[in-house]
Amino acid sequence: MPPHDAASGTPAAFRTRAAGQESLAADPAAPGPAPSGPAPAPSARQRSRRRPRGSARFAGMMDIQEASTGAVPAPAPASAPAPGRGGPRGARFAGAGDTGPEAVREERPEEALDQAGRRIIAETVAALVRMRAEGRSGEAHALLAEAAHWPAARYPALAAELHRAGLGADWATLLWETAALPADRLVAAADALTAAGRTADGEQILRQGVVRPAGEIGEAVLGLNADGRHREVRALLDAYVRVRTPEEAARSVAADPGLLLPLLLEAARGVSDERHWDLVHALRVAGFTI
Repeated sequence: MPPHDAASGTPAAFRTRAAGQESLAADPAAPGPAPSGPAPAPSARQRSRRRPRGSARFAGMMDIQEASTGAVPAPAPASAPAPGRGGPRGARFAGAGDTGPEAVREERPEEALDQAGRRIIAETVAALVRMRAEGRSGEAHALLAEAAHWPAARYPALAAELHRAGLGADWATLLWETAALPADRLVAAADALTAAGRTADGEQILRQGVVRPAGEIGEAVLGLNADGRHREVRALLDAYVRVRTPEEAARSVAADPGLLLPLLLEAARGVSDERHWDLVHALRVAGFTI
């Protein structure tokens, strides 16, 4: 048993340790006990008081310093795009929001329909309802023929309103009227319908639209190609080689065989190998060199 102090009954070793602690407190210059572990990292509140360097020379210095302390900075909140903007613009961001080559479009039908267009659609459908109720079929057909020449962006909304009013037969009539549209407008209408989920309608008007003389198809393809509208060229020729016979398709290249023949063969190859070889044979029979 350790010796006790006779007066206080406290063990001598405890009394000696307490005296040493009192002497350390009295002498600030005395060395303290060595730390038992690494010093704690500064708190986030302390780091936030440092003034970040703002010039381009020191860009990223704060990030490096944060990483060296092991702290992970909080992620910055994602900023919402400004109203009226579809994403970053300029040459640096060309194609940044695209999903593929076909995403670059001269017109986005789903965005082009304004309030005036919706009003015209509603008035036209109301007029058609009255005409059908009064037996004025001729006037109704004339109105549908006029509507077929509307901007492509109105087609999906017009289809929805006609079906809602019980005028599905009038919508079929309007689709038939699109066969007379110029090739570029025909493809634009098909695109608008397909983008709105009416794929069958879009395919139908393309099939109806290519039932025209082969020479007109060739001239239409040349015009679209000259304007750089290659997607429209592919859509038109795809429908063309599906609907027309190889012999009819072969006659469409007469306007410019050097340009039209490769485009037509590419479209046929996209349909099937059989359609491609049938077209090759028809072209050779027609006197074209493959």
